[in-house]
Amino acid sequence: MKQSDIFREHADNCLQLAERAESDPASRRYTRMAQGWRALALEQDWLDGEMTPLSGRKASLSQD
Repeated sequence: MKQSDIFREHADNCLQLAERAESDPASRRYTRMAQGWRALALEQDWLDGEMTPLSGRKASLSQD
């Protein structure tokens, strides 16, 4: 499994935790963590030569 896929799994896990969080601050924290994992996945894709830096920025903007 690629490292970027592992990062995306972590992001998905954070989103699941955000949905089950008992407080709004905790939910927002998990959501921010998921965004961080997704950003790391995009960076790893770039490092692995799977995308250009510009396409990574476009993908990041479309996920927000």
